[in-house]
Amino acid sequence: MLEVRGLDAFYGDARALWSIDLTVGDAEIVSVVGPNGAGKSTLVNAIAGLHRPVAGRIDIDGIDVAAVPPHRVCSYGVAVVPEGRRVFGHMSVYDNLSLGAYRRSVRPGHRAGLSRVYELFPRLRERATQLAGSLSGGEQQMLAIGRALMAAPRLLLLDEPSLGLAPIVVDEVLGAVEAINDSGVGVLLVEQDVERALDISGRAYLLVEGRVVAAGTSAELRSSDVVRRRVLGL
Repeated sequence: MLEVRGLDAFYGDARALWSIDLTVGDAEIVSVVGPNGAGKSTLVNAIAGLHRPVAGRIDIDGIDVAAVPPHRVCSYGVAVVPEGRRVFGHMSVYDNLSLGAYRRSVRPGHRAGLSRVYELFPRLRERATQLAGSLSGGEQQMLAIGRALMAAPRLLLLDEPSLGLAPIVVDEVLGAVEAINDSGVGVLLVEQDVERALDISGRAYLLVEGRVVAAGTSAELRSSDVVRRRVLGL
């Protein structure tokens, strides 16, 4: 589904990504783990079309979308849940979800999409008329994921979904991610919480200072000396 090859990206004059190679297969969960400042969010934003790379390819089903405007990337079946959730606090939960189904091609599925989201996150149904800004951090994360699902994606990009959440809420959110994947949606999960990311993904990449320094199955990375030194500090 997703194939990234030789991806380079800068922030101003600072190079953020160095020749990144990465793949996500159909209905696969793949994690990208690494410390702060590793370039993980830059990678997600580049794939989503929010940050223009200077070199490399980002193929979705064999089509290079590296130069495609952000508003068109979603038409290739990609949806992003950004770091920090970024819900529209002055709008209701229902209206936030409805924005996810803004594209004309997915509007006919609005009702079915809502039912799917409410089944996955029953609390959002209970709070449908409540302002998003009044939700707890965990509920806002559920809303951000639900909003992305309203676009009926085949590939979901998740940027630090556990950030700032209590462990029990993280379990609930990541359990929902597994359920989404079970329905056939591919997931690229970017996380600082290495253990939790490796628990739910089949494969993983370790990103350090903008470079992939280790890649393999989650079991391989869990036992990797590089991961233990660079991320876990062991």
